[in-house]
Amino acid sequence: MEHLQPNHHHSGHKHGALIAQLLDCAEACETCASSCLDEIDVTPMAHCIEIDRDCADICILAAKLLARDSEFVHGLLATCEKACSRCADECSKHDHMHCIRCAEIAEMCAQACHMHGENRN
Repeated sequence: MEHLQPNHHHSGHKHGALIAQLLDCAEACETCASSCLDEIDVTPMAHCIEIDRDCADICILAAKLLARDSEFVHGLLATCEKACSRCADECSKHDHMHCIRCAEIAEMCAQACHMHGENRN
């Protein structure tokens, strides 16, 4: 059986800083979601928890794809930018310190994803 070579060639680019940013964002989102569940009234935090969890999962996947220089990473980073921006918007609606921290980190991550896309062109 012949092994077919993919058309994609690894770029050799180092993405350590962006991977670290993505992982920091995922950690902040997971911490925020867990902390939201500890609030006295969880109901108003439901959407924040959902967005936090989605953003964390997308950031983790983006970090994994960057680490292996996947041909699919650039499309996912565009999605990641949107998820991080929405997460920052949602978290900024709440006064809790975990939400404030998450909003700041998610906004920085959205900017980092955007800059990566800009630098690619």
